[in-house]
Amino acid sequence: MKEFLLKTPDLGDTEKIELVRWLRKIGDTIAEGDEIIELVTDKAAFPVESPYKGILKKIIIPDGTVVKKGDILGMMEISE
Repeated sequence: MKEFLLKTPDLGDTEKIELVRWLRKIGDTIAEGDEIIELVTDKAAFPVESPYKGILKKIIIPDGTVVKKGDILGMMEISE
């Protein structure tokens, strides 16, 4: 198994990005393409999909936190 850091994606020119809520819990099995985080900017809501299959191992940034592009939000253990 390999670790993968979940980071805030580039959502364009926006002042504020809020991690509204995690859609999965620690220990959940996640399929590639599953929505795992909901982010909101001043313009729109953005679900973040998992690029890999694996297990959510750690949540670093909790619900309701303002984040910026590149912030580490959590960690997955991915299947290769």
